[in-house]
Amino acid sequence: MEPAVRLAGVSKSFREHRAVEDLDLEIPVGSVYGFIGPNGSGKTTTLRLILRMILPDSGRVEVLGQAAGGPSGASIAYLPEERGLYRKIPVRRQLIYFGLMKGLRRREAARAADAWLERFELTKWAREKTETLSKGMTQKVQFAASVMAKPRLLILDEPFSGLDPVNMDLLRSIVFELRREGTTVIFSTHDMHMAEQMCDRVLMIYRGRKVLDGTVAAIREEYGADMVRIDLEAGNRWNPGGAPGVSAVRERSGGYEFRFQGDASPLLRTALDHGGLTRFERIHPTLHDIFVRIARPEPEEIATLASGEAAS
Repeated sequence: MEPAVRLAGVSKSFREHRAVEDLDLEIPVGSVYGFIGPNGSGKTTTLRLILRMILPDSGRVEVLGQAAGGPSGASIAYLPEERGLYRKIPVRRQLIYFGLMKGLRRREAARAADAWLERFELTKWAREKTETLSKGMTQKVQFAASVMAKPRLLILDEPFSGLDPVNMDLLRSIVFELRREGTTVIFSTHDMHMAEQMCDRVLMIYRGRKVLDGTVAAIREEYGADMVRIDLEAGNRWNPGGAPGVSAVRERSGGYEFRFQGDASPLLRTALDHGGLTRFERIHPTLHDIFVRIARPEPEEIATLASGEAAS
């Protein structure tokens, strides 16, 4: 099966700044694909290339099987981080308008608008102007506007910002529902925990280059079990900072997580000299750990990352 999105050797510059360099990428149909990376790394440029908002300087971009020109607007939906609803237009009328813009007939658009308003418990707000809604409600309206025409490709940029945990779970369940129906979902996020929970695969761009591309499990396995998690009993004041082989110490409730290289036996004995432990184990780094490691590399890693030889 052809991928939903394929980029081959894509590069894009803005004057002297190389935003994306020689990017190869294939996004399978019906997958949830996460884009992660520091600010200014090239994520937004890549999304805009996929959306045809900009064209590459070199390379080829194919979306839903088509290259230059691309598929019709009804096939692709985009929820930008900066929301774009009309503040003075009532909610229901606005949803119907977006449905018409995506090719729905008026009756279809009205049915879809009513269904989404009911699902998001916004029916009583249907006749209210958007400017009267809370940030979370506005987010749900914009999400409804993005998906009401049942796109084949849905691109979400920080879709969960402004939502409480209940509504985050609701949107997450809808994303999985869309995936089951065959929609391909790309979402860009800084929330590594959410990316681990939701994504079939993850792409990380750093300094315009692809440095990670794969399943979360495979990426974590590739980085090895070089993290230690330790929980201390009450009264144990040991701190791993400064110990041989220890770096990237992060305090957590009841203990620490840190990167560790070497034989753990002396480290464990030192910790026990200060009191009891309830946990001491080597673990694979989380996606958060890997993100920070790449985005804030050790001095000896900088040359490798800059040359594009990082894990991919």
